[in-house]
Amino acid sequence: MFEWAGNNYSAYIPDLPGCISTGKTIEETETNIKEAIELYIDTLQEDGQPIPEPSIKAKPIYIGS
Repeated sequence: MFEWAGNNYSAYIPDLPGCISTGKTIEETETNIKEAIELYIDTLQEDGQPIPEPSIKAKPIYIGS
């Protein structure tokens, strides 16, 4: 999930509590959240914790020509 936060973008993963990231652009935020997801999952695996199954389904909807 990406949101404009006033002076930057913020991204979070609802199924991974606390997995958030920010960036000046959508592209930077996307790169940062991918890294955050990898680190989050690596930590879960190192701690022997299960990786949560996705509970949200999302699909982009494009408007305009």
